[in-house]
Amino acid sequence: MIKACQRLLLSALCFAALLSQPALAAVKPTFKIAWSIYAGWMPWDYAQQSGILKKWADKYGITIQFVQVNDYIESVNQYTSGGFDGCTMTNMDALTIPATGGVDSTALIVGDYSNGNDGIMLKGKGDITSLKGQSINLVELSVSQYLLARALEKSGMSEKDVTVVNTADADLVAAFNTPQVKSIVTWNPLLAEAKKQPDSHEIFSSAQIPGEILDLLVVNSKTLTAHPELGKALTGAWYETLNAIKGNGSDAVKARTFMAQESGTDLKGFDQQLAATYLFSSPQQTLDFVSGAQIKTTMQSVAEFSFKHGLLGDGAADATTVGITTPTGNWGNPANQKLRFTDEFVKLAAANKL
Repeated sequence: MIKACQRLLLSALCFAALLSQPALAAVKPTFKIAWSIYAGWMPWDYAQQSGILKKWADKYGITIQFVQVNDYIESVNQYTSGGFDGCTMTNMDALTIPATGGVDSTALIVGDYSNGNDGIMLKGKGDITSLKGQSINLVELSVSQYLLARALEKSGMSEKDVTVVNTADADLVAAFNTPQVKSIVTWNPLLAEAKKQPDSHEIFSSAQIPGEILDLLVVNSKTLTAHPELGKALTGAWYETLNAIKGNGSDAVKARTFMAQESGTDLKGFDQQLAATYLFSSPQQTLDFVSGAQIKTTMQSVAEFSFKHGLLGDGAADATTVGITTPTGNWGNPANQKLRFTDEFVKLAAANKL
């Protein structure tokens, strides 16, 4: 009897002790985002390293981890296969890899467009028309080939007038240093290295097709719908980071110096890359662009290029096989909307409601 009472007393004391302890914290939802080195995506690295990202994630009760993947296309492939909740990528790759692969994806952040970060280099004298009948080295089926196609189109030519030589990005500058290679298409920082080649000049750049090569943060649409707090935290962190890195104040210079070192260059080199990157530095700037008509027309052009080059899958009947949603209207198959440009979260940022 005494032992039974002792057990009851002990149980009661333990129960009381448990009641007096703070409730165990609920496990925070955790999200993983893949990114790779590029001037327009380096702010994400700084956001994570500086604590800005954690501050916004804590505000919304979640955890966000940015994971660097050295191979850019591999990062997009890993996102597509479900290894990540989001990924930095271009608009063309967002369409041709995850969206074409059946992964419903949302361009949460339209961060910038290439405004000279991509270019066509030629040795000797000449212009785009000088490429007729020539071989051009580039990463095949990338934005470099899209840039070439647009450059030729603007000069009344087509890809049939040239021969594309598929070359890995790591080998492009070395190839351009050989006598056999007369022209390449590439992006920074490789483009900056290629410009050092004697007797060479840039004959076309992405600055001549503004707003067409977009750099995005893409998030799985189902994940974003289930967790809008993820969209809010990422959007808030992005614009606070952009505000922190602009200007010539000591903190901004320190931040850009960090990003420069992380991307393998110095402050001068990084600032040169940023100068060729049109960053939408405020929520309102982004909103004006995303809410404009250009997104739709650009994505139609990208879809048509992608279909022509077999990037929309073997079963694609035409360029409209993948539906694209934008704030100003949709394009493509309404029953297969797989790539979405949203203004939902940037509107909140512009109104200071995040």
